[in-house]
Amino acid sequence: MSGTYILDACALIACMLGEHGHEIVEDLLSRAYAGELSLKMNIINLMEVYYGVFRTAGSRVANEVIAEVERNPILITTCISKSLFLEAGKLKAAYRISLADAIALAEAIIENATLVTSDHHELGVIDEDDVAQILLIR
Repeated sequence: MSGTYILDACALIACMLGEHGHEIVEDLLSRAYAGELSLKMNIINLMEVYYGVFRTAGSRVANEVIAEVERNPILITTCISKSLFLEAGKLKAAYRISLADAIALAEAIIENATLVTSDHHELGVIDEDDVAQILLIR
C-alpha cells in the first residue's frame, strides 16, 4: 500500500474505538508516520467525528478527540474547491449518499486516492460500480 488515502468518519471512529477493522487504519497511520503514504480527511468528515463524540460524551471529550487527530499524520482538508463541490454534487445525486460521504468519495476521485471506510451501506454499491478506489475495512 502506498499513495494517498482519504479517511471517512467511520474509519477513524473504528480506529479510535478499537472496532473491527481498526488494524487496517492503525497500519495506515503507522505507514503515514514512516512517510510511506499520505492520509487525508476533509474537515466535513472530521466534523462527523466531532459531533458524534460531542453528542455522546460532551464538548471536553470531543475537543480532546480533535486534538488527538491533529497530532496524527492526517492532513485535514479545509477547503471545498469548485471541482470537489461539483464532483460531490454529482455523486450525491447519482447515489443518494450523505453529503459527508459524497465529499470524501469526491476527494478520493479527484486525488486519485483510496477512500478508507467501513460504510458498506452507503458505499458498498459504489465500490461495486468501480467509481473510485475504496478500501472497506470490515
